[in-house]
Amino acid sequence: MNMEETVARYKEDFDLFPSANDKIEYIFDLGKKHTTLPEEEKNNATFVEGCASAAWLMGECKDGLLILRGEGTSEMAKGMLTLLLDIFANRTPDEILNFDPAKLQEMGVVELLSPVRQQSLQAFLNKVYAYAKRCKEEGA
Repeated sequence: MNMEETVARYKEDFDLFPSANDKIEYIFDLGKKHTTLPEEEKNNATFVEGCASAAWLMGECKDGLLILRGEGTSEMAKGMLTLLLDIFANRTPDEILNFDPAKLQEMGVVELLSPVRQQSLQAFLNKVYAYAKRCKEEGA
């Protein structure tokens, strides 16, 4: 399933919920599948600057793919990380760099986030795209 298809699948899920609160609850539920990072991977290099609550994102290039792992501290951060890692992790750098993050709006959930949370999302995306560029350069 490519990135656009993954976004479309989430859109279908979110469309099932009548209210903003129900959609937020779904994000919190996703956070229950949240993974954690080993302590040594939680450092200044992986810290997501500008996130509303502490979050870390680890990116490594492996066999032509960008492998992403992350950890958030709030329920919202955990849920959004789970959702975003599902979309962005284990893709080629080109697939990530060619993906228009504006497409995330199509899921019908980004606009439910507070301005601070939207900044957090932007901070996450900046980090993902930086990792993808690095992978592409290393592979070149």
